[in-house]
Amino acid sequence: MLMRRSTVLFSLAASAWGVLVSPSRSVAGEIDPATPSDPRPSVIFVLTDDLAWNLVPYMPQVLQMQRDGVTFTNYFVTDSLCCPSRASIFTGLLPHNTGVLANTGLQGGYRAFNQNDNEARSFAVALQNAGIATAMIGKYLNGYHPVRDGVPVGWTEWNGLGWGYAGFDYTVNRNGQLLNYGHEPDDYFTDVASRAALSFIERHASEPYLLEISTFAPHAPYTPAPRDRTTFLDVRAPRTPAFGWQPVAEDNAPEWLKRVPALTARDEAVLDREFRKRVQAVQAVDRMIGEVRALLRAQGATNTYLIFSSDNGLHLGDWSLRAGKMTPFDTDIRVPLIVVGPGVAAGATVDSIVENIDLCPTFTELAGVIPSTTPDGRSLVSLFNGITPDRWRQAALIEHQRPEFDPDDPDVAEPGAGNPPTYAALRFADALYVEYDDARQTRSYYDLVHDPYELHNIVDRLEPDRLDQLHQRLEANKSCRGSDDCWRAQSVRP
Repeated sequence: MLMRRSTVLFSLAASAWGVLVSPSRSVAGEIDPATPSDPRPSVIFVLTDDLAWNLVPYMPQVLQMQRDGVTFTNYFVTDSLCCPSRASIFTGLLPHNTGVLANTGLQGGYRAFNQNDNEARSFAVALQNAGIATAMIGKYLNGYHPVRDGVPVGWTEWNGLGWGYAGFDYTVNRNGQLLNYGHEPDDYFTDVASRAALSFIERHASEPYLLEISTFAPHAPYTPAPRDRTTFLDVRAPRTPAFGWQPVAEDNAPEWLKRVPALTARDEAVLDREFRKRVQAVQAVDRMIGEVRALLRAQGATNTYLIFSSDNGLHLGDWSLRAGKMTPFDTDIRVPLIVVGPGVAAGATVDSIVENIDLCPTFTELAGVIPSTTPDGRSLVSLFNGITPDRWRQAALIEHQRPEFDPDDPDVAEPGAGNPPTYAALRFADALYVEYDDARQTRSYYDLVHDPYELHNIVDRLEPDRLDQLHQRLEANKSCRGSDDCWRAQSVRP
């Protein structure tokens, strides 16, 4: 029966999600280290929502992860939109192969994910079939309804929901039991997810597991935990060279970008407020990471990887765009990927081009199992350990379908936020090439060595043969099917 009072539900949830009972203690007062009988490592994957690189400096626990582990400086998402990106993470497939191209509608969200048989392709299915405990805590896919949709296959423990952006007043499906949360401070979702994660880690300390903790923070409406609402009051949206930028004729900006109105003083004040709330909202995420790492240390868990990332980024004032995320620019497609764990060198960086389609094969390799599908990506395990394969990806494919207006879409573009035409792009280490599906079949090319903020489209300076090579390489990526075909398309530099 669905209960209504949040105070009652918090007690029920603490029990249903697993009370943090007092574990056995050694003489020194520490938690007795678990003695795993299975040598396979555990994986804890923290997936945030709309977290851009400019928030990392405000997250001391994430900064500590960088000091203790490896940071991927060229990690990209297949589409800077929630559901296409998450579908790629689950399956290791590019959007044109998952069939998930939006958050809502026939080609979007949970509906499209299931209709294209992606649920059975998830890394969770492969791991669970191999005897590894799997747990999902938090946001699954837009359109998933806890009351209607039940527990997806592949998850040993399921604590999922599709809508909790405000941080309060949401319903969780916990292994088929409905838990309704209200608006008390203890109902704040990131904190609830943190308690559930700590409980799961304690209960599964003696066996390998994969735990995904999927937060709604810092997605709009950028709700912080009540305790964090008065922090960071002086921060402003970063004033990079792109902030408030307006193109002139020689910049050769695409038409959709030319139409963006200049920022007003009021716009800047709104952007500053939104950035401040985003900084406040990630404090609970950062605190959760600290608590998870403290528990792992107390357990003596030396065979666990902790992976931190985001489904996409966000722009705030760059190119005069109001808050949004659907452009091919780095603010939206390049996001953090930071890893700590066994064999990972402290303070290391990897600048190889990696993409969210690589996470599924990474998880399955760590578990020593065959993926549930033939992924388009490649495992990152060797890169974790400082070894770059002789042949590696030369470009990341970004493919974005302009979404139809849907008031129920949490990512519906506000005026001036940047809602470009459908496009496909190749992000190289030193350049960005974009083809827009508009009336003019617009193309853009940015030299990131000399123009790191992607302000000046120099596509008209390229030789026709070079343009044709870029176009053919993009077409090969857009149409690839199967691991070998997609890897050939990705690993050739035109």
